[in-house]
Amino acid sequence: MRKWTLIFILIAVSILCLFSYSIFPEVQIKGVKAPIFDRADIGWMLVASAMVLIMTPGLGFFYGGMVRKKNVISTILQSFIAMGVITVLWVIVGFGLSFGPSIGGIIGNPIPYLFFHNVGVKTAWHLAPTIPFVLFAVFQMKFAIITPALISGAFAERIRFWGYILFISLFSIIIYAPLAHMAWHPDGLLFKYGVLDFAGGTVVHMSAGWAALAGAIFLKQRKDRVHDPSRITYVILGTALLWFGWFGFNARSAMGANELAVQAFVNTTVASAAAAIGWGFIEKIKGRKISAMGVCIGAVVGLVAITPAAGFVSTAHALLIGLIAVLVSSFLVDVRAKTNIDDTLDVSPCHGIGGLTGMLLTAVFASPAVNPALTESGLLFGETSLFIKHCIAMVGVSVFAFFGSYALLFITNLITPLRVTEEYEMEGLDRSQHGETL
Repeated sequence: MRKWTLIFILIAVSILCLFSYSIFPEVQIKGVKAPIFDRADIGWMLVASAMVLIMTPGLGFFYGGMVRKKNVISTILQSFIAMGVITVLWVIVGFGLSFGPSIGGIIGNPIPYLFFHNVGVKTAWHLAPTIPFVLFAVFQMKFAIITPALISGAFAERIRFWGYILFISLFSIIIYAPLAHMAWHPDGLLFKYGVLDFAGGTVVHMSAGWAALAGAIFLKQRKDRVHDPSRITYVILGTALLWFGWFGFNARSAMGANELAVQAFVNTTVASAAAAIGWGFIEKIKGRKISAMGVCIGAVVGLVAITPAAGFVSTAHALLIGLIAVLVSSFLVDVRAKTNIDDTLDVSPCHGIGGLTGMLLTAVFASPAVNPALTESGLLFGETSLFIKHCIAMVGVSVFAFFGSYALLFITNLITPLRVTEEYEMEGLDRSQHGETL
C-alpha cells in the first residue's frame, strides 16, 4: 500500500510540474519590480548560498561523529536527505508559504509562487533589489534545508527513517514557513512588531531547538543511553564546515557585498572563537580535561548565538554574546543530563537555548551605529522597548514551536511509527534502516 501511495505522489507531482505554467500563469506580484542588478552582490550571494548548503553535510559529520559506530551512516544521512526533501518542497510550495503575499501576517499565499512561478532571473524582491528574485529564493532554501536537519540530533539512534522524512516535511510547511514569514516578510507579524532576527536565531535555531526538545520527550529515552562517540575527527571536520558555511549564513543576510556584510562576517568569527575558548575553560574549571568535542560544541554555540545579532551589534559585543551563550548552554547541558529527557546530542540546550540567548542579547546590544536601519537601540543604551518586544516574541515563538512540533510528532506517529523497535535500536540504525555499515 505504501509503495503505491508513493508512486501516486510522484506521478501527481510530475504532472503538476509538466503543466504548471499553463495552470498557474504569471501574474504581477507586489514587491517584485524591474531591478537594477549589481554583479558584486550577485557573486557574493551565489557564493554564500553554496557556503550555507555545505553546512548541512557538515552538520551530518558533526552529529555523526558523536553517535555510536552502528548509527553513524543513519545520522549523517538524516542531515543529507534534507537537501533533497526540503529542496523539492521549497520549490513546490515552501517559498510561497514563507514569502508569498501575506495572509494576516502569519503565512504567505503560496499560489503565485507555486513551482517557482514568478520567481525568475529578471525580477527582484524589494528587500533585496540588486539580486535576481530566484537567487533570493534559492538562498532562503538553504536556511529551510538545515533547520529540520538540526532537529535530528535530539532523537538520533532511535527514529525510523520514513517517519523522520514525514516529520521534517510537515515541520518545514507548518512550523518553519510561518516563522520565516512572520520574521522576514515585511508584512509579517514579528517583522512589523519590530523583532530583530538578522540571520535566523528565531526562525532557524529556536524553532529547531524547541522541536528537538519535543522530539526527545515524545520518543522517550533510548534503551541504552551510553555516550560513546564514534569519530571525534568527524566532529572536528563537521565543526570546520559549519564555521566556514556560517560566514555565508550570517554575512549574506546583508543582502549584498557591502559594509554590513563585513560587520556580520567579523562578528561571526569573534563570537564563535570566544565561545570555543570559553567552553574549553569551563571544562578546565570543572576539573576535566579540555576536550576536542567540547571546544567544537562551544564554537557552534557561539555561531548559533551570534546569528540573530550579527548585523546589529559591535564586534566587542559579539565577543560578549559568544561568552554569555556558552555559559548558559554548558550549564543547561549539565542540567539536562540529570533529567530523563534523552536529547541525544543536546540540540535543545545548544541550538535552542543558544538561539534564544542570542535573540535576547540582540535586544540588549543592538545599535543604530552598527546598522543605521535600526529605529530602536538595545537595553544597554537605555531603551527598553526593543527588549520587551523580544521577550514577548520569545515566549510566543517558543510556545508555537514546541507545542506545534509535538503535535506534528503525534500526527506523524499515527501515520507511520516514529520509534524503531527495541531489536532494531540495539542492532543499530545503519543496518536496520539502511542495510549498510561502516
